[in-house]
Amino acid sequence: NIEVYGVERGYQGLLEADFHPLLIRDIGGILGRGGTVLQSARIEEFKSEAGRRKALHNLNKSAIDGLIIIGGNGTHQGAYALSRMGFPLVTIPSTIDNDLCFTDITLGVDTALNTVLEAIDKIRDTASSHQRAFLIETMGRHSGYLALMSGIAGGAEIILIPEAPMTPEQVLEAIQAQYALGKAHSIIVVAEGYKPGTQAVYNFLREREQECGFTVRMTILGHIQRGGRPTAAERVLATRLGVAAVQELTAGNYGVMVGLVGNKIQVTDLSQVVSCHKGVDLEFYELAKTLEFGKGNRLKTALPTLSQWSRLGGDGTVRVEDRAPEEF
Repeated sequence: NIEVYGVERGYQGLLEADFHPLLIRDIGGILGRGGTVLQSARIEEFKSEAGRRKALHNLNKSAIDGLIIIGGNGTHQGAYALSRMGFPLVTIPSTIDNDLCFTDITLGVDTALNTVLEAIDKIRDTASSHQRAFLIETMGRHSGYLALMSGIAGGAEIILIPEAPMTPEQVLEAIQAQYALGKAHSIIVVAEGYKPGTQAVYNFLREREQECGFTVRMTILGHIQRGGRPTAAERVLATRLGVAAVQELTAGNYGVMVGLVGNKIQVTDLSQVVSCHKGVDLEFYELAKTLEFGKGNRLKTALPTLSQWSRLGGDGTVRVEDRAPEEF
């Protein structure tokens, strides 16, 4: 028999020994809930070796035999550091950026994409009614995945992501090309990590509305993307990864992440996971570029060419870098 305990507020709970039993009645119905019933927190103390030793002491004192840790890049860096200290653990990838290697998709992505898509569809209604160009900012400080995929699914006229630089002048030229072809509105999806930034592009276009042909508006979706009831696909994925994590932990296969590759569970050593950078999928990049030209964007620099893309590091879905794991 396995006794299951919950750790409140992630690594903060490890430092505070905030563990409590999770019984059947405690977890009934949580599959359809957004967020986390155990809550989450960022804590600087866990980044230090002294902090991790304190966490390890609390785990051993409470007779905790193993951990299943769910999270994104920072969480995996912390898990790897704890694993190197000898504590048994398995991780599950969860981030709306979908930027962890060795898994096709992470928990949170599908629900976030559907949330963004719903917003794009609603904003398009008002944009088309009033002949407006709308900048819609999605989350993604370092990855354009959410903006790229929601832009494709939402039929955006322009997609701006960190991996594909485009100046405000180029955005204006693309909008003008659309207007000249008779477009009644324009949807521009922007990842928050795009430079020079959503606000800079908005200010530039607002000052040149007569040149655009459209009035210009901006919407920042913000933390609405991090909430909401999980989609059916997300619930199935969470169930598959959860079962796989328990199986690996009970089998004694520690220090690994369970992911999904080609619709099959894949188990990868954490040392590989934390030393890898996942770029935007080239196939979807090419799809966005094709659709962009189909919407009348004659501007070839709206998204980089393949040769430019390779220099930007977009050489496929995953890229393993020759470097030591980053500090988290």
